[in-house]
Amino acid sequence: MIASEIKPTDEILSHMDGETSIFILGCAGCPEGCDTGGEEQLARFEEELEAAGKTVVGRASVDFLCNKSLVALRLMRHLGEVAQADALLVVSCGVGVQATAAVIDKMVHPALNSVYLGGFQGLWRGSERCAECGECLLDYTGGICPITACTKSLLHGSCGGSDKGKCEIDPDIDCGWTRIYERLKAIGRLDILKRLPPERDYQKMIPSAELRQKSIYALEREV
Repeated sequence: MIASEIKPTDEILSHMDGETSIFILGCAGCPEGCDTGGEEQLARFEEELEAAGKTVVGRASVDFLCNKSLVALRLMRHLGEVAQADALLVVSCGVGVQATAAVIDKMVHPALNSVYLGGFQGLWRGSERCAECGECLLDYTGGICPITACTKSLLHGSCGGSDKGKCEIDPDIDCGWTRIYERLKAIGRLDILKRLPPERDYQKMIPSAELRQKSIYALEREV
């Protein structure tokens, strides 16, 4: 299980400038087990977005957002609502946010920070990876993780060594920052590249004292 904590509401809203209509997509897997997801939390997010002047055009929950096929199938039931949305707020770990970005040409915003507990990544095989760094930066990169997609884990753009879209360290791997650029270009949000993500705080990878008091932490330690 990937443990997660809820991002501050102000932080979530700070990435939604110019976006008025939002669709909320939640994962009923790990976040629900951590009390950071589930219907109650989705309703709370909807209430907070509406209070901030946003229009929530719909919301849905998928059993496991790490399964791209399942995400695409479930979103087909909500195509009309998703089409109305400027962006999606995704209540899941970083894997789920990236899987959603892979199947929808909309801006995606992470609602949670994934925290390292030594657990495994997602429940379905996929190319998306989450470093569980405790500070999800997918708002800055269109839903592609700069830490796991870039071989050098660079946060502020390409190293300049890529060649024809391939990583200079391993030419068999697509350059993560080229992928991020192409993704933002495809959804018309290259302006986001002008924003600088915060310096990475590695201490956030350590589970907080509050999280260590929860039974889920004890269960993970026993595995």
